[in-house]
Amino acid sequence: MFEEKLSEAFGKAGLRLTDDMKLKFSLYYKLIVEWNEKINLTAITAEDEFISKHLLDSLSVYFSGDMVKENQKILDIGTGAGFPGIPLKIYSDSLNVTLMDSLQKRVKFLNEVIERLKLKNITAIQGRAEDLARTELREFFDITVSRAVAGLPILLEYSLPFVKKDGYFIAWKGSKAKEEAEEAGNALKILGGKIEDIRKITIPNLDEERFLITIKKEGTIPSKYPRRAGTPTKKPL
Repeated sequence: MFEEKLSEAFGKAGLRLTDDMKLKFSLYYKLIVEWNEKINLTAITAEDEFISKHLLDSLSVYFSGDMVKENQKILDIGTGAGFPGIPLKIYSDSLNVTLMDSLQKRVKFLNEVIERLKLKNITAIQGRAEDLARTELREFFDITVSRAVAGLPILLEYSLPFVKKDGYFIAWKGSKAKEEAEEAGNALKILGGKIEDIRKITIPNLDEERFLITIKKEGTIPSKYPRRAGTPTKKPL
């Protein structure tokens, strides 16, 4: 039944769906439901909702244009149960994906998914963005992505330090996307970012307003950013 719903939803969204993808998305869903009884991964486990609110929302970068290209290095910050990073990897196998989460128990789950789905060139790491941005991962990625629930100025400070110059950060946002973009002016100025696109997306079987905000990294970020753990949340730029 899940696979039938998956095929129907992907068809409505205009997304291709191979048999291999179908099997992997189905197993991913099964693993989330199983692990959700042990650790808090998501409140959304009903099949229809899971497909629209998690899978299609994660893949909305493919609804129009080519926001994510083949073979790019992608970092998913605050990935949680693996969204959007794992759906992106299943859909476009050429991507090199790093999943970042602050909780070890979620990283353990992500590693289980990677192993069971036999995914290659994808890694789950445990840590905070404020700390990991001071490692070899700084300015390493073509694109950073995040569906994390945090204000755009906060997400920019977490994300842009990991992006190469002329790379991009893509933020998944709800109905207040344009307001958040206006509030991010100071953060963009400090961190050398420029909003290139605020795109409204329509997801089959979902009434909620959804937007993708694309930010290009045009400048060099001062070494003091991101500030120490907790500060970006307490005192947004």
